[in-house]
Amino acid sequence: MKESRLQALRAVLAEKGLDAVIITKYVNLHYFSGFRGDDTTLVIGMNDAMLITDSRYTEQAGQQAPLFEIVEQKDGLLSKTAECVKKIGAKKVGFEGNAIIYDYYAKLGELLDGCEFNTPLKLDTLRQIKDAEEIANIRKACEIVDIAFADMLTYIRPGMTEVQAAAHLENCMRENGSEGPSFTTIMASGVRGSLPHGIATDKVINEGEFVTMDFGAFFGGYASDITRTICMGKADEKQRKIYKAVLESQLLGLSKIKPGVSGKSVHEAVQANLAKYDLAQYFGHGLGHSLGLEIHEEPRLSLKSTCEALQPGMLVTDEPGVYLPGWGGLRIEDTVLVTETGCEPLTKAPKELIELGVR
Repeated sequence: MKESRLQALRAVLAEKGLDAVIITKYVNLHYFSGFRGDDTTLVIGMNDAMLITDSRYTEQAGQQAPLFEIVEQKDGLLSKTAECVKKIGAKKVGFEGNAIIYDYYAKLGELLDGCEFNTPLKLDTLRQIKDAEEIANIRKACEIVDIAFADMLTYIRPGMTEVQAAAHLENCMRENGSEGPSFTTIMASGVRGSLPHGIATDKVINEGEFVTMDFGAFFGGYASDITRTICMGKADEKQRKIYKAVLESQLLGLSKIKPGVSGKSVHEAVQANLAKYDLAQYFGHGLGHSLGLEIHEEPRLSLKSTCEALQPGMLVTDEPGVYLPGWGGLRIEDTVLVTETGCEPLTKAPKELIELGVR
């Protein structure tokens, strides 16, 4: 694991006047130490880095977290964590305000008697710009979903259920190196396409319906995210018109993603384009989110985005959609890397309207 991540964290401690921080959130355990196990805490001070876990994980932790002192606990994770804090002489101790379980916080407060344990930190922001290793993992996760989508085009057919289609999709990702789906696979056909997060059901997929597939893979602990919508057979005029508007808007979003622009401005440009087709009112979510060790991270592309300037090394999704209750809907999404001069979609699967079975 890179020393630079600990240095960035220690800079936050110095800024806040803290001697140490206790880390409990799984993805941050991974990010700062390299360890990929649970039932663990990290105690990181200005000169110390300790990983506290039990005998199930000590060997693994020793291999994955070479920059950390591995401390085995036998009588309780929190009590050993507090013991380590006191061992390094920390008096002012921070915690992850958006992640720690309240019961953990309360118990640690009791165990850390004599320490100031009242400063919440937002450590997720340190993960916004990805390094080369992280980008390589996300790129591989994107290659996996591209392969799975290509396979689905040879497999999916009218008469099968959404659950059957989703199961095949997830199995294909596994066979091509995925550690597991990065979120619950969305498979929404026909009228269910109006549900932006319509997870697979026993509904039968029918001829003439749109099928929206939103799915992702984990590789090396890092997520990918893609959505493609296809038509089972020949699309009608309304389907073609709405698909064209969404695709045009998605491509516009790609043209706007670049260093220095705000997350809000990219969303607004895409929303304005959908408004030209009288469809903006059917696009109710943000244009995109970042991803990495978690499927939803900052920065966001939305009206509420706090990102004033995208930076190279950030990842965002570009996923406009249109959802009409009683009719259906569609979404097109890529995982996108912000580069020095613009952006690069890491998901490469075709986006033109696919009408399966139509020659």
